[in-house]
Amino acid sequence: MSEAAGPASVAVVGGGIAGFSAVRELRRRGYAGTLQLVDPDGLPYDRPPLSKAFLAGSLDRERLQLAPARWYADNGVELLAESVCKLNPGSAESVLTLSSGQEQAADVVLLATGARARRLPLPGMDLPGVLTLRTAGDAGQLRALMGPEARLVILGAGLIGAETAATARGLGAEVTLVDPAELPFERAVGPEMAGYLHGLHAAHGTGYVRGRAVGIAADGRALSVDLEDGRRLTATAVLVAVGGEPVTALAEDAGLEVDGGILVDRAGRTSHPRVFAAGDSARLRGGGSLSGRHFEHWDAARRTGEAAAAGILADAPPAPGADWFWSDRYGVHLEVAGSLSVPGRTILRGAPGPGFMTFRVADDGTLAGVAAVDAGTSVRAARRLIESGRAVDPAALADAGADLRRMARARP
Repeated sequence: MSEAAGPASVAVVGGGIAGFSAVRELRRRGYAGTLQLVDPDGLPYDRPPLSKAFLAGSLDRERLQLAPARWYADNGVELLAESVCKLNPGSAESVLTLSSGQEQAADVVLLATGARARRLPLPGMDLPGVLTLRTAGDAGQLRALMGPEARLVILGAGLIGAETAATARGLGAEVTLVDPAELPFERAVGPEMAGYLHGLHAAHGTGYVRGRAVGIAADGRALSVDLEDGRRLTATAVLVAVGGEPVTALAEDAGLEVDGGILVDRAGRTSHPRVFAAGDSARLRGGGSLSGRHFEHWDAARRTGEAAAAGILADAPPAPGADWFWSDRYGVHLEVAGSLSVPGRTILRGAPGPGFMTFRVADDGTLAGVAAVDAGTSVRAARRLIESGRAVDPAALADAGADLRRMARARP
């Protein structure tokens, strides 16, 4: 594209990985127009470390930043440390009303407003010491309550719940996870891998209670969590980690099409031609096997931000690629690519522990998904196999001596 291509001005609302990736990609593609990024936290920062290194205190706020302040100055990106109260999209330009009362006009707006922590409809959710974990401020509050005398009850044993449990145990806290699932995370990684990951909790002294909370109460500085079967758990802090909800109020109030998320196409285009959306707040519209999906993991948010940048410049969006995410807990690094819940068969490689891999081979013989422990190189190769759409040899997948990188490089 030429330097003159694209709209005269772009405003990106939201400083998570989707918004930052869009800004970076716009400049990488040569966009030379006015570019603003609006977020109340100012400098965009990374979220995945919040439940791990940042909560543990081994990573400070400066090192959370996705880029240093000088990067924005060097690349002509204006940072506005404000909230957006209203979006008024027009035929020629859109107007953002900021929390200061200032109105900011832009030819194109990208909504990367992310997700908020889902709250449970329980008595006691607003009590001091009952927390969620979505921001650096949330993590700072939780860290202040941790230590050898802390008793943390975590409602929800998904990614954030499990990672926070591991970190809190490392800080000396007594931790109990509460979740209705017999085997949390099974759909995402398959029963074999889920069983191994679940066993890590017990091995590191983290309690697990299968059940649902029906209320939280306070007695002085102590908290109690009541379960539906009558049991009561005592705590000094409660973390509610039951997923997120897309932040769509700006889009809804602006009349954009919203259905469980801001509806977009693969280039991030919403129902208004001058408004785009990406990341956790967006949901893919249209037909096909990916219709209706959310972009809830870090890598997906990054890629949708880049795709929206391409769409803003009327360039073809990059190929979507296989989904990928990771998780760290108790010194174990998990990576997952593709889907392990499609119809097909499961192939195991190795035994539970470092190097353990589980593959999902679809009914048509192609590789649909992989989950692995401490095997990043192999996951990258498996991801290429998934994206190739080629049939795979189940025996080779099961053979720890078979080189997945060679399989991925082989011609069809």
